Amino acid sequence: MNMSRALFFLAMAAVMTALSNASCADGSRPLPARDLKNMPSLEGATGWINSDPLDAKALRGRVVLVDFWTYTCINWRRTAPYLRLWARKYKDAGLVIVGVHSPEFGFERDPERVRKFTAATNIEFPVAIDSRHAVWRAFDNQYWPALYFVDAKGKIRQRLFGESDYDKAETVLQGLLKEAGALGVDTTMAPVVGKGAEAAADWANLKTPETYTGFTRTERFASPGGVVPSRGHNYVAPPRLPDNQWALVGNWTITQESARSNVADARVLYRFHARDLHLVMGAPAGSPVRIRLRIDGKAPGSAHGSDVDSNGAGTVSEYRMYQLIRQTAPIEYREAEILILDPGIELFSFTFG
Repeated sequence: MNMSRALFFLAMAAVMTALSNASCADGSRPLPARDLKNMPSLEGATGWINSDPLDAKALRGRVVLVDFWTYTCINWRRTAPYLRLWARKYKDAGLVIVGVHSPEFGFERDPERVRKFTAATNIEFPVAIDSRHAVWRAFDNQYWPALYFVDAKGKIRQRLFGESDYDKAETVLQGLLKEAGALGVDTTMAPVVGKGAEAAADWANLKTPETYTGFTRTERFASPGGVVPSRGHNYVAPPRLPDNQWALVGNWTITQESARSNVADARVLYRFHARDLHLVMGAPAGSPVRIRLRIDGKAPGSAHGSDVDSNGAGTVSEYRMYQLIRQTAPIEYREAEILILDPGIELFSFTFG
């Protein structure tokens, strides 16, 4: 391996170590005057969608909302309806929304996957492709989603981490636009109703946290003997799966960021409490993998998500977030079982809503 390539991999290892501490969190707050700083450069972007490259200095005179996201993050998916609305509603008043796609998983560094998702979900505002996390580091960001509110003088005035406080965020935008001299700013706040995976979480019934399958971040793994890193291993289920824990059955290889099935008829189990269950996963190009879902040992029926049918049948191909379960009340602890009918699937994280 030559020196430049070695340095690249060392740099990426450092980035992934930093990302291992990244997460979603709530907590917007005004920044004290002494902490106001200019919007950092966007020059580290490796590409742009919906726009020519944008420069922070050239954006002076406009109110800018910088949105850090990654396309498999359910927390960001639920903010997307608000971003689309604000981009349309305040465009003529001088607002520019700049999405910064900073990937969480390795496959999200592929710009074509980002372009495809952006088009499919009607994201029309400019998006900086930040596959090397250069813009992420320039902002010293730690969260998906994360919003940075920049005034017309180029100063970051407020930050919002996580999915909440949408009315507060819109009020901040309105205030910055008025401060910049915009006239007739629409101060109404029409309700936003997300559909499908973008629907707001059922927070009252969400008791199971996001769970990663890769050995660097996984938690609540219940297969006896625990994780065997980086090599094929025959896993079994525990006699009884505890609440909020998961297990593998069959031969799997658990890598730093995923669990990969090596045989047909492998299984994954999760005992969860939430309205929705999603799974970030994918299969090698040209080798789609069939799956079959059961809830408490039965076909999901009307509780099936958008990526499986009422019998629990589905197919995994492209790398993305799949919605497996969307159930109705009463919401109780359920045991999801996913039978992997073909080898080669990769599982990255479970998310809930």
